[in-house]
Amino acid sequence: QVQLVEFGGGLVQAGGSLSPSCAASGSIFSQNNMGWYRQAPGKQRELVATITSGGDTNYASFVKGRFTIPRDNAKNTVYLQMNSLKPEDTAVYYCNTGWIGQDYWGQGTQVTVSS
Repeated sequence: QVQLVEFGGGLVQAGGSLSPSCAASGSIFSQNNMGWYRQAPGKQRELVATITSGGDTNYASFVKGRFTIPRDNAKNTVYLQMNSLKPEDTAVYYCNTGWIGQDYWGQGTQVTVSS
């Protein structure tokens, strides 16, 4: 059973930075492709960024140049480094991975950006 636990959301002013993390267990983390998604109130969940097991990254257009998705395989952890935050980045951020044909999600961490 894969478990994903997010940490490190919070409240920040516009223009600030946050770096939530996602700790994984129950799989061979170095072989996992990992992703961050977000869901704002009244909106659908959307992809923010992904990183493959080989370290290739992909970003949604609305975060490109502001967010990065580093991973630390020694710590079984993936991060979402968020800079130049905007009020529209306010959402619950979820960590995601797939393992042996199943999709797994963390419980989410709230990020609130005040104007």
